Amino acid sequence: MRILIVGAGALGGYFGARLLEAKRDVTFLVRPRRAAQLAKTGLVVKSKLGDSHIVNPPIVLAEDIKTPFDLILVGCKAYDLDATMDSFAPAVGPNTAILPILNGMKHIDSLSRRFGKDRVLGGLCIISATLDDAGVVLHLNDLQILVYGELDGTRSARIEAIEKFFGGVQGDIRSTATIVQELWEKWVMIASLAGITSLMRALIGDIERGGGAPMALELFRECAAIAAGAGYPPRQALFDRAAVTLTAAGSTLTASMMKDMERGARTEGEHIIGDLIARRTTSPTGGYSLLDIVLVNLRTYEARRQREAKTS
Repeated sequence: MRILIVGAGALGGYFGARLLEAKRDVTFLVRPRRAAQLAKTGLVVKSKLGDSHIVNPPIVLAEDIKTPFDLILVGCKAYDLDATMDSFAPAVGPNTAILPILNGMKHIDSLSRRFGKDRVLGGLCIISATLDDAGVVLHLNDLQILVYGELDGTRSARIEAIEKFFGGVQGDIRSTATIVQELWEKWVMIASLAGITSLMRALIGDIERGGGAPMALELFRECAAIAAGAGYPPRQALFDRAAVTLTAAGSTLTASMMKDMERGARTEGEHIIGDLIARRTTSPTGGYSLLDIVLVNLRTYEARRQREAKTS
């Protein structure tokens, strides 16, 4: 099996390095700047679970893709998906499977429209990683989870082939028959964490100390209700996890969306919060909810960011 990993950033770089360590056939689709960086330094991963240095990792530029791949792993920012699809389109053949690991569900719709629903798998990852200024992948915790499966829950021949491909690779990598349920549950949790920390511009522990824990839980319940209305009610384990995670005293937990706002970067607000609201089946009491306030906050931030960029 040949896998094309779109990008060699924090996510693609980390899992790609682990695959290359296990002698799998991996190629990174990169842009010229990252290609030059990798040619100079190699692919470097720093992790307490084991560092990795791949000298001369296999790379390809979009214009140089000549043949299809068996599997394409996509982990870009949601707002970059259209351009990303253009870049890897030449790698999609009749039997290619596309495995996205973006948050939310909108990307599933976009990929299915572009390439056909039969080519798209469901996937998610749970890992804290970033790319530093030197292009080094920094693994920041001890989680390295990658979950995937057919959207209809079947155990197909290609899932079995992918299981074999991932077998023996470092990390908690597994297939599941309930990937859509798991995608919704992660979406609910991400939207709740990103929503409350972005709204308050604070860590969970600071929000708790300021008296905001009940608000964080109310936001979670709103998100969970939308998932339930879509036919994927979160399981009790997620409610139990949220009750602890979103209210923990002294917690330094935050979301990447809040970090993006802190550094003046673009956010995935429309994809994580806006699309969730768009799937709401009942109108909130009073015409708007806490989740609506979160979205207005994010849209206001984006409006200001764009205005200041034009005047700078």
